[in-house]
Amino acid sequence: QVQLVESGGGLVQAGGSLRLSCAASGGSFSSSAMGWFRQSPGKEREFVATINWKGGYTYYGDSVKGRFTISRDNAKNTVYLQMNSLKLEDTAVYYCAATRGLGATPRLSEYDYWGQGTQVTVSS
Repeated sequence: QVQLVESGGGLVQAGGSLRLSCAASGGSFSSSAMGWFRQSPGKEREFVATINWKGGYTYYGDSVKGRFTISRDNAKNTVYLQMNSLKLEDTAVYYCAATRGLGATPRLSEYDYWGQGTQVTVSS
């Protein structure tokens, strides 16, 4: 059973930066594509970014493209989300997720394991 633990969330002013981390254990992290999603109150869970098993391919949601960067360190079983130029609308709970496959995917239904989430709040 794969376990995912997010960290790095918090309160930041608009225009600032945060880096989220997601530590994986209990599975084959290095052969799993990973993703980040977010959810605000009253809204559906939204795709943010995904990365393939080797880290050579990434894909982003339109709302974060050019501002967020997903990366991974397979030696540390960790995936990261660097968030720059944060906006008020980036406020949400951010979730890390893992697939059983190698390929990056934006489809929520293709993720098999989820972390508990970490709150990111952007203030004006």
